[in-house]
Amino acid sequence: MSTPENRRTYTSEHPPFAVTVDLAVFTIRDGALAVLLVERGAEPFAGSWALPGGFVEPDEDAETAAWRELREETGVDRFEGHLEQLRTYSAPDRDPRMRVVSVAHVAFAPDLPEPSAGSDAAGARWWAVDDVLPHPDQAAPDAPVLAFDHAEILTDARERIRAKLEYTTLALDFVAEPFTLPELRRVYTAVWGTPPDLGNFRRKVLGTDGFVVATDDPRPGSPGGAGGRPALLYRRGTATEVQPPMLRPTTG
Repeated sequence: MSTPENRRTYTSEHPPFAVTVDLAVFTIRDGALAVLLVERGAEPFAGSWALPGGFVEPDEDAETAAWRELREETGVDRFEGHLEQLRTYSAPDRDPRMRVVSVAHVAFAPDLPEPSAGSDAAGARWWAVDDVLPHPDQAAPDAPVLAFDHAEILTDARERIRAKLEYTTLALDFVAEPFTLPELRRVYTAVWGTPPDLGNFRRKVLGTDGFVVATDDPRPGSPGGAGGRPALLYRRGTATEVQPPMLRPTTG
């Protein structure tokens, strides 16, 4: 049985630590996958770019704190879209102030607004993910050095979103109805960083029951294929999962 004395002994042997939240918020802007970053206005890492986030208050759960920090640091309020916990980051030296464990979240939603800096952030803006996490073989002297372990979190979050598009119909949130298959394919290209094979893409989208529904109404003036026919228009179906998954093209 736990007693006050036992609890005092336990806490003295295990110093307290803080819990924070970090958010990797993605959207598609100008045809590219983009992430929301803030410029830190206070130490540690003042002047560096980072994922929005902060400390969990005693009366909050992690998701409540994530939404609050997003609003306070960027002015972006709660939005409709995909949000989930990514993982917990707990390296002992990840924060120079004290032992801090972060519960990271990843979000992906269309049409997110321009951010405005608030709280302890000196700035906030959307960055093309490829400008923040350039390919290892490409020189990127202008890439920002992210604070804390946020480069690791961002890398993991991008992989989570890329995987989501393999086995869900989440990409449909990023096309306005009615849409063409080339428009939908451009969503996958933006997120994956490389276009899906055209033949495989068409077979998967059209062959998965409930993925898309043809409107039987071609878009006026839209370019066709080799036969010059107008592109067909589609609407979202009822499916939410893609099984077997639509696998990303292998690179390198």
